[in-house]
Amino acid sequence: MKTIIKSLLIALGIILLLMVLFAGGYWMKMQSEVKLMAPLETKERVFGSDTIYSIRDSFVNMFLVKSLGMYIAIDAGNDKKNIEAELEKLKINPEKVVAIFLTHSDGDHVAAITLFKNAQLFFSRDEEPLTDGRVHRFFGFGNSLPTKVYTLLDDNQSVPVGNHSILCIATPGHTIGSMCYLVNGTFLFVGDALSLKNGKAAEFNRDFTDSPEKMRASMKKLATLKEPQYIFTAHYGMTGKK
Repeated sequence: MKTIIKSLLIALGIILLLMVLFAGGYWMKMQSEVKLMAPLETKERVFGSDTIYSIRDSFVNMFLVKSLGMYIAIDAGNDKKNIEAELEKLKINPEKVVAIFLTHSDGDHVAAITLFKNAQLFFSRDEEPLTDGRVHRFFGFGNSLPTKVYTLLDDNQSVPVGNHSILCIATPGHTIGSMCYLVNGTFLFVGDALSLKNGKAAEFNRDFTDSPEKMRASMKKLATLKEPQYIFTAHYGMTGKK
């Protein structure tokens, strides 16, 4: 009996050691990738009659589109306090954010949702299973949201907000329900659907992507769009200069 217990303890110890080594390796790989990320600084950017704000939160951007004195948010950052501080720099009242469109539900894109008390939350219908426990992300863990009040979106659906029109484009790959948003046919917000290298679209890091094959297919889908003049990524800046 003692021999069996000893063997079980040894086996358990080996399993725990392997888990620690795997988690440590993954953490180091993640930190290495974060160092390569180049989010935009917190700044107001004016494009003719359109105004877009990039909000920097450590290694990630969320964005605000100004609409009739109110704001449309694309994603909600990695840290609520950081987002609040950056908005104060821009003298933007979070209560004037009327809509949040999530590109996906990873933690670095949803942290400040509760800061925007008057905002309606939107995200892809295909992403919902990842947020309610039906589907898991990495290592058996799922994603979560601080609210169960939201509106689900379908591919090619158009949503009017203020004087803006948001076209929803399903781009699975990074997560099962990743979605991009084309605002007024000009500004494309892609989240983690792709990265930018030397101003050109490139794959997002595969280690943090559910399905590289689906990601590549989604990138081809985005490449067929003829309208966007600017592309905004969550971690790698934007195309064009402003």
